[in-house]
Amino acid sequence: MNFLVTGGAGFIGSHVCEQLLARGHAVWALDDLNSFYDPALKRRNLRDLQALARPFEFVQGDITDPEVLEELFGDVAFDQVIHLAARAGVRPSLEAPALYQRVNVEGTVNVLEAARRHGVKKLILASSSSVYGINSKVPFSEADPIFQPISPYAASKLACEALGHVYHHVYRLDIVMLRFFTVYGPRQRPDLAIHKFARLIREGKPIPVFGDGSTARDYTYISDILQGVLACTEREFGYEIFNLGESRTVTLRRLIELLEEALGKKAIIDAQPLQPGDVPLTCADVSKARQQLAYQPAVPIEAGIREFVKWLNAG
Repeated sequence: MNFLVTGGAGFIGSHVCEQLLARGHAVWALDDLNSFYDPALKRRNLRDLQALARPFEFVQGDITDPEVLEELFGDVAFDQVIHLAARAGVRPSLEAPALYQRVNVEGTVNVLEAARRHGVKKLILASSSSVYGINSKVPFSEADPIFQPISPYAASKLACEALGHVYHHVYRLDIVMLRFFTVYGPRQRPDLAIHKFARLIREGKPIPVFGDGSTARDYTYISDILQGVLACTEREFGYEIFNLGESRTVTLRRLIELLEEALGKKAIIDAQPLQPGDVPLTCADVSKARQQLAYQPAVPIEAGIREFVKWLNAG
């Protein structure tokens, strides 16, 4: 099949491209290589993909430009679209809320419209655990009410889920929304906590710790996320939302301990106040994904951190 992966040069996107190629599919990666983090890292991901000598094409372009998508969808008959391109991160969204709405919401509309106009019936879209906001019910279930996001990023992802439902209801597109829970692993963005902390600890520099270390996240290793994404490519769903997480919470304090153990070095803590937009806890109920996707997260945080540090040290 012909797959389009938007954001295909990024962390999750490059892994998705790699797995699709390994399964014999033809893959086009669309990415604007923006400067949110060093574009050289994305180019390195692309070189790794091109070195596989599989049917892979990279297209540099911006999903906020409908003409880019119109030309691409006009040139290639895509069977499925995996839409991962987005401006990510809760804290940066507080600094540039309009940018997040333009890229994440308007960009998603452009992708959906291009698919609709060119007869692509199946799309898998990345959402986020941030849509749950401060959820008093743990673990978080897809059936929970999600009308109180607490950051522009979360609001943009909530809008994307609503748009996905519209395009399913009106145009009968097959839409899957995947709520990712704090993904980490090789190629992780350098601004994310695990990568940032590991690098700073290794260099003997202070790590910024927001709050008292009691905030907790459901950290999900990249191979488990890939398992869920690829399962969604194999059948039709109509319109469905799935949590993809480990279904286990790890405090920030424990995360730092695991990084210290894997790196063989103590962290220097730079205590900071809690940040607006941060949720105190995330935890995925993955029973729906287990039932419908045969999803089986297999990499606990202890093993995942060791694998991440191996990758980081291999440099």
